[in-house]
Amino acid sequence: MKELILELFKEENKSLSVDQILDALKLKTPEEFKNLLRELNKLEDDVVLRRTNKDKFMLDEDLNYRKGVLISTKGEYAFVKVTDDKEKTPDIFIHSSNFNKAINGDTVIVNVKDPKSSRPEGRIEKILERDLNTLIGEVYFEKEDAYLKLDDEKMKINVVLDKNKTMNAMPGHKVIVKVAKNLGNNTFLGEVTKIIGHKNDPGVDILSIMYKYGINDTFSDEALKELDDIPDKVLESDLYGRRDLRDEMIFTIDGDDTKDLDDAISLKMLENGNTELGVHIADVSYYVKPGMALYEEARERGTSSYLADRVVPMLPQKLSNGICSLNPEVDRLAFSCVMEITPNGKIVKTDIFESVISSRKQMTYKNVNKTLGENIISEGYEEYVSKLQEMRVLSTILRNMKIKRGYIDFDIGESKIIVDETGKVIAVVKRERGIGEMMIEDFMIAANEAVAEYIKNYGFLPFIYRIHGEPSEEKIKQFLTFVSCCGYKLTGSFTDITPRTMQQLLLQLNDKKEFHIFSNMLLRSMQKAVYDTNNIGHFGLASLCYTHFTSPIRRFPDTTVHRLYRKYIFEGKMDAETLEFEEQNLLLIAKHSSEKERDSVDCEREVDDMKKAEYMRDHIGEEFTGMVSSIMSRGMYVQLPNLIEGRINIEDLTDDFYTFDESTFRLIGRKNKKGYRLGDILDVLVKDARKEVGEIDFVISNEENQKKYSKKLQ
Repeated sequence: MKELILELFKEENKSLSVDQILDALKLKTPEEFKNLLRELNKLEDDVVLRRTNKDKFMLDEDLNYRKGVLISTKGEYAFVKVTDDKEKTPDIFIHSSNFNKAINGDTVIVNVKDPKSSRPEGRIEKILERDLNTLIGEVYFEKEDAYLKLDDEKMKINVVLDKNKTMNAMPGHKVIVKVAKNLGNNTFLGEVTKIIGHKNDPGVDILSIMYKYGINDTFSDEALKELDDIPDKVLESDLYGRRDLRDEMIFTIDGDDTKDLDDAISLKMLENGNTELGVHIADVSYYVKPGMALYEEARERGTSSYLADRVVPMLPQKLSNGICSLNPEVDRLAFSCVMEITPNGKIVKTDIFESVISSRKQMTYKNVNKTLGENIISEGYEEYVSKLQEMRVLSTILRNMKIKRGYIDFDIGESKIIVDETGKVIAVVKRERGIGEMMIEDFMIAANEAVAEYIKNYGFLPFIYRIHGEPSEEKIKQFLTFVSCCGYKLTGSFTDITPRTMQQLLLQLNDKKEFHIFSNMLLRSMQKAVYDTNNIGHFGLASLCYTHFTSPIRRFPDTTVHRLYRKYIFEGKMDAETLEFEEQNLLLIAKHSSEKERDSVDCEREVDDMKKAEYMRDHIGEEFTGMVSSIMSRGMYVQLPNLIEGRINIEDLTDDFYTFDESTFRLIGRKNKKGYRLGDILDVLVKDARKEVGEIDFVISNEENQKKYSKKLQ
């Protein structure tokens, strides 16, 4: 039906009513009429056709219409993040006068004024979808009526709670609400579906954000019941067909507090001068299989989420910390990827097989970094020193090989939030990335590439890849303009966008004090890595073929890769029916996993912002030194060494009247011509910190502000 409709519009090249389409396609039965309407609506939603004011349909050949999600701000504007596949359109600016009643999170059709512009603007034409089933907020009362104060301040709606469906929620309770009725004037009647807890109860702050992103912290009764049939230890019957590696020197390296250990490593020096690297991954798919409730729950979650003081696991702890975790000195089932690597870093042989291992030791990054970086041998590490040193040599070879082909190391810093037993933040520090962390990263990338390449060589097997498309030329031009405005001249040609081009670009900025800001900005100008069945390579890794194989405890795509290996390679199921099923199944898994990954990342970021604001609330009036990390018309952001970021509002720059100079990305004073630019080092005072919205305000530390805000002078 779809092909017939599109062919008709191409032939007619004009707008057509439903009746005209019916006649032209010679459709007569009621069923055909229903199918036509269904397909027309779908084509309209997909922005292939658009409906005119006279209720006719026409091809959207001018490409001025886009489908996307409205991401609103707290101010007078918003952006539409484009989701259709027409072109790589930048986010579209929408002034509040052009919202057309759309609210934050709506899926919309937007009419773009100038689609070719690097900063397009538009107007919302149609709201396609609105999800009001999971509103999160705080209950408050006015007289005898109950209302919901939404956590998402960008969602400009009013919610009155049904008196008979509040679940006896009291003032201050954080709740989940679904909308039952539209009362008009942007006001909705809501029903409480879950009481999260009182806003002052420990942990309720994080739970509220989790539920906002659809991250569930409980498992179904069916899934938990299935755990009863899963053993706590490896059984003799589990070993059939597996290669026994229990006598090998295999160990894990993870963070101090890691409990879900899904990767272990081994290394041997071969007589021919090559090195044999073994990457041994927990065999989750042996225990969690299609048809099980545990499988469906893992599929729905897509990923584990790491939120300040807790992990919201993809699998119940009996699996994630127990039988599936490669804990030391116990037998565990694994998928092993053993690679023979030449002295110049080329993988000449790959062997992938089911195995049983027994990890010798659970090492930590901290102790490995002491051993390799400071020659301080921690207790219990003595017998592993030479092996770790050999691993470091191989890691350096693999990293140099990646760099040679164009691997881009953005070296983006991360904050580590340290909390006490009640969940209160007691410190925020910059997370260190040492030799051990980079070594494990190098080994896991090598295994992921080897596994993907092995399947790709078959040429016809449906598979799930981790892909990263190349950035748009327009966004790279914008970045280069920005760097130039900051006073730095880059040499070389950047018209041919390749990984090596980006690598050389970053290399020229590496010694600049603003490097981590430039690096972060360049990363944001690139596409996001996603899961897909169509392998286009991974731009950031400069890899032609890549997948996720090494973290099946916390990522569903990795578990899926294991399942496919077992089905295709070990069981030999490559018949037409199997391949047809997986082709469709994997498309859904890839799309859903990418969406859940974005939800998890956004949730983690929001929790971090909230906890940083909570921490800085105890430091109001105190002085810190930071770097200007971004500048805009309403002020600038200053980033502290621990990566906490706060805003200085332009109205708080009281020594002059400042305006934003877009050509130089500076704030310039009208009288004294003094300016603020990216990379400036400033002493600031904490003016305010609002945990509820994850925002921090700074002011310049001067005599006037010290009298106003400094604790020392109060």
